[in-house]
Amino acid sequence: MPSGVEDLLRELAPQVLGALVRRYGDFDSAEDAVQEALLAAAVNWSQAGVPEKPRGWLVQTAERRMIDQWRSERSRRDRESLASLQEAPTAEVSDQDDTLTVLFMCCHPALTPASAKTCASGTPT
Repeated sequence: MPSGVEDLLRELAPQVLGALVRRYGDFDSAEDAVQEALLAAAVNWSQAGVPEKPRGWLVQTAERRMIDQWRSERSRRDRESLASLQEAPTAEVSDQDDTLTVLFMCCHPALTPASAKTCASGTPT
């Protein structure tokens, strides 16, 4: 990347961050979005050249990244809320003692001696 582009990005980064924080009031999201926009600019501008209005390009790119992140977070929260509202499958609990079954599982020949010992005792050695 040409040094002129690096210098321009260093100069514009605080301006773009300030614009997004003023507009949206969310410093953390704005900071992440600006970092992503700077990375995109470094890749894009080294190939295509610096746009006519680099500050506007960075603000728009960072704003889009920030909105995408908010949408992604909202979708994740909605999915988690929906999952928490769904009833967990109720498995019938048996009154049968499974101690012998667990003991046989711990004696399986595929287990190493150390694993079998841990399994049988219930605690690591």
